[in-house]
Amino acid sequence: MTTTETTLQPAPEGVPVEGSNGLLINVDGRIIPNYAATIVSFEEGDVVGGKVVRIDRDEVLLDIGYKSEGVIPASELSIRKNVDTSEEVELGEEIDALVVTKEDSEGRLILSKKRARFEKAWRKIEAAAESGQPVEGNVIEVVKGGLILDLGIRGFLPASLVDIRRVHNLDEFMSQTLECKVIELNRSRNNVVLSRRAVLEEERKEVRDQILDRLQPGEVVEGKISNIVDFGAFVDLEGIDGLIHISELSWSHVNHPSEVVAIGDTVKIKVLDIDRDRQRISLGLKQTQEDPWQRVVSTYRSGDVLEGTVTKVVSFGAFVEILDGVEGLVHISELADHHVENPSEVVELGASLNVKILEIDEERRRLSLSIKRVEGQNMLLKDLGAALAAASGEPDSAEPDSAEEVAPEVEAVVDEAIAEADVADAAAEEAAADETPEEVVEDAVAEVEIEAAAEEAAAEEAVVEQAEEITEEAAEAEGEASEGEEQS
Repeated sequence: MTTTETTLQPAPEGVPVEGSNGLLINVDGRIIPNYAATIVSFEEGDVVGGKVVRIDRDEVLLDIGYKSEGVIPASELSIRKNVDTSEEVELGEEIDALVVTKEDSEGRLILSKKRARFEKAWRKIEAAAESGQPVEGNVIEVVKGGLILDLGIRGFLPASLVDIRRVHNLDEFMSQTLECKVIELNRSRNNVVLSRRAVLEEERKEVRDQILDRLQPGEVVEGKISNIVDFGAFVDLEGIDGLIHISELSWSHVNHPSEVVAIGDTVKIKVLDIDRDRQRISLGLKQTQEDPWQRVVSTYRSGDVLEGTVTKVVSFGAFVEILDGVEGLVHISELADHHVENPSEVVELGASLNVKILEIDEERRRLSLSIKRVEGQNMLLKDLGAALAAASGEPDSAEPDSAEEVAPEVEAVVDEAIAEADVADAAAEEAAADETPEEVVEDAVAEVEIEAAAEEAAAEEAVVEQAEEITEEAAEAEGEASEGEEQS
């Protein structure tokens, strides 16, 4: 279909006057207007131009230079539904219209503004689809599954292609002018499918390239949490998204990223890695926070006993948190002195207990702990405390906290026993010198007393020996623990 240009119709009689463009003719020496020359020649399907000369509620009259005005019914003004004629055109406005019928049953020339616009729009849309250039359209309807745009024809924009991210409320786009790319075109079905997402992604690609060129690994930047998934959280870095993997969210164990961050949160993160070819950025949140492992390394040593909480019970042992973000493993073999089939028989989730540090692997960030060695040490200290109480005659003495604490007491008891033995020997030697009959009797009595004293000293020595044996056992137990730590 083409726009028909105005052609001049010379009068059957008379000669056109020179310089009048055929609008005047000479008939028998008289100069008269050539009315036939002012009438436009066109066919049905042609697009013609004209001026709006009247606006009624249900139709618009258009002067196209024909012998009568053309009529544009309200239904042929726009692709919109239930249009207001006064909103679509203005009096005196120049518009294009397609000739639908040159003469209907009532002798009227029927025109269509929307069909003329449709033809122009198709040519424009076809050119845009071929070149890849975007087209603009106003959102005129929100329908199930997307938006309808006025492009001169109805263009459909699926909800999934409205934005880069999913849009939950399409109504917010109503009456907006959107720039989209044509991704599907079917003239026979008058079907046009659009994508605004393609335009946005192309714009963001330029921004992403600039950001990727600017960012460097190790840099600390600020961003906003844009999305949360099971394996991590995405951060909007003002044009490109970076991923914080769940393992990089916190120094402590995280079951789900939502435990640490929420959509919309502004966070400071560290750039861990940049894959410029795949345009992917790996980020870390925990790297901007204090590393509790440094506190462990600087504060604790192997052999220290401290309190912890059971955070997980597994088939091979139990994990115990000794500081926020620091967990150690109590292997099943270190749970108890007896054989353990299932760790849940000995410990339960959430239980607070004392553990002994067996090994701190700073490089691998691993902590080996023991429960049974804490309990074994407590038993040795209890026995040692009981022996000391018996030796000192104070059965209610408090149980010592460690072998080091009781060592001075053991040494004092041993020294006292040795001193008493020396006194008994000196008395025996003195009794053997210059004896009279009376002294013999006295010596006999004294000997009996000395023997009694010796027996008493022997008893005390036995207690001392027992205390020494217990001390040696405590030392051996600590030595074995150290060997176990070295072997581990």
